[in-house]
Amino acid sequence: MVAHTVLLDFTVSSNVVCDTDKRSNLKSSIASVLRDHFDGLKTLTDSTIDNSFFVLYAGPRSSLITVRGYAEGLVTVNIEYYKQDDEEALMSLEWRDLEADIAMALNSQRSKRLPPVRRGTIYDLYLTLSDERLLEYDIDKLVFEARSPYQKVQIVHSKSLGNLLVLDELQNMSEADLIYTETLMQRGKENYTGKEIVILGGGDGGLLWELLKEKPKYVTMLEIDDVVMKACSQHMRSICGDCLDKRKGDNYEIIVGDCVKALAHMIDEGRQFDYVFGDLTDIPISTTPHGDAWDFIRLILNSSMKVLKPSGKYMTHGNGASCPESLSMFENVLSELSVPVVFTKDSAFVPSFFEVWIFYQVMRK
Repeated sequence: MVAHTVLLDFTVSSNVVCDTDKRSNLKSSIASVLRDHFDGLKTLTDSTIDNSFFVLYAGPRSSLITVRGYAEGLVTVNIEYYKQDDEEALMSLEWRDLEADIAMALNSQRSKRLPPVRRGTIYDLYLTLSDERLLEYDIDKLVFEARSPYQKVQIVHSKSLGNLLVLDELQNMSEADLIYTETLMQRGKENYTGKEIVILGGGDGGLLWELLKEKPKYVTMLEIDDVVMKACSQHMRSICGDCLDKRKGDNYEIIVGDCVKALAHMIDEGRQFDYVFGDLTDIPISTTPHGDAWDFIRLILNSSMKVLKPSGKYMTHGNGASCPESLSMFENVLSELSVPVVFTKDSAFVPSFFEVWIFYQVMRK
């Protein structure tokens, strides 16, 4: 059961909207087409706003049709109605036919119809790219949902991606995203055999599972959200295997808690590692590298440098390649750490992100 919103827009000459007589003819032309497509159409509101207009109609099945004309020559038609699970789309209406008929009636220079937007689903069909552009996913089932003390945790099923972990309405990891983990760990370029490793975050278990295949000496994973790990252990086993089933194995341990506090404790103890993985928050999208999120990133980076061996590496993900300004800010932050560092970077197209993602490898100079 969802609300459907159908969006159509048309470009006409601006004087067709601004001129009083032409505007009246335009509204009459649209109303005539709508009555051909919708039985029992009733006008609820007809108003003029400066040189633009607004008309609201009631249609069948409690639908609302909004027609808005802008002085610049844009006319929009929005149809909203509620669809029960066992109902067909409104009147089995062919939206492309409606678009074509209105475009012809208006002699429109350009028209556009968007697929129906579905609102009110129990799972979110619409997620975003790193720069906030909208994506519609082929999600067909809610697999798991809970609110932990830290975030909203969902696992949904996508017909093309498999199960997908969504945290606070942001896609995190799908069963099709092995390339994300392999690029983060630079598989084939780094040798983890016999190495001591720390993972900051990584609650989906994908990174831990893949690192354990490389026969490290020991991996310590610091993850704050037990709800995420339990959900992934049950519903994302193709990416995490059985490594989240227990908190300690022969060559790894999962510590549930705040990684900042755990890092501080490691620094006090003088512990040193070959690799630290930052599998935490993305690089923020902001105009300046300031605020709580950036302060957190600086704290993690500086703390990680203190627990790395002189030859060690800090491995992390950045953000989408579509966010060059934020990536540049992150690189400036790297140049201002408490110890001088150099970095390399790599990229990969991550299926569930629908974009190229940037990954960093940071070393002491």
